[in-house]
Amino acid sequence: MEKDPYIIDKIFNEKINQLNNEARIRQYNSNEILSYEEMDQANQLAKKAAERGMKLVPERRVKNKAKFAQLIQENWQYLNKINYLSTAEKAFLLDIIPFIGFRTNCLVENIKDKVQTPLTQEALGERIGKNKSQMSKILKPLQNKYVIFRGATGSEEYNSKSYSLYVNPNIIYCGDRDNVSEHLYTMFPKLPKDLKNIPVNLIPQKTKKIR
Repeated sequence: MEKDPYIIDKIFNEKINQLNNEARIRQYNSNEILSYEEMDQANQLAKKAAERGMKLVPERRVKNKAKFAQLIQENWQYLNKINYLSTAEKAFLLDIIPFIGFRTNCLVENIKDKVQTPLTQEALGERIGKNKSQMSKILKPLQNKYVIFRGATGSEEYNSKSYSLYVNPNIIYCGDRDNVSEHLYTMFPKLPKDLKNIPVNLIPQKTKKIR
């Protein structure tokens, strides 16, 4: 007696689904970072650490090493609202983004170098196509507005008239916003009057001690 084709198809489909499920389980198990036993041990260690006021943090895996700088959207909206920057100043800030060093926020020759070399004002001008006069004209107002800080390089490779340039991290920052490098605190120790209501301030402001 021949079997009903409908029953045969049903059995076949059930078997295919079973095989697919087993394949997914094998794939899941092969991708599993920790076994159930290892996960239980990790939970026990985490519990003991918590009892002692400590915390176990999984190692972060860096998947993308692309270099980037961050524009804080709320701050730029605020700057636009109060007309703090001219069109030329905004264009200049965009031009210098490729030269902002990681964590230092210093304008450097090569952002990929482990030991970064600061760009002088003249060298920066050459990179972005501006002459000495144009650079002075654009940088002076930005310094007065606490957007750019200019400091002596302190390097023997440069003469005493050479300066390195730093960007206020509240405007553009290249680094971890929760761990802003302390040297930037001394370069931008206070906000000018026009920026006192800036939405996001990455640099803690000093407060007067009450006696």
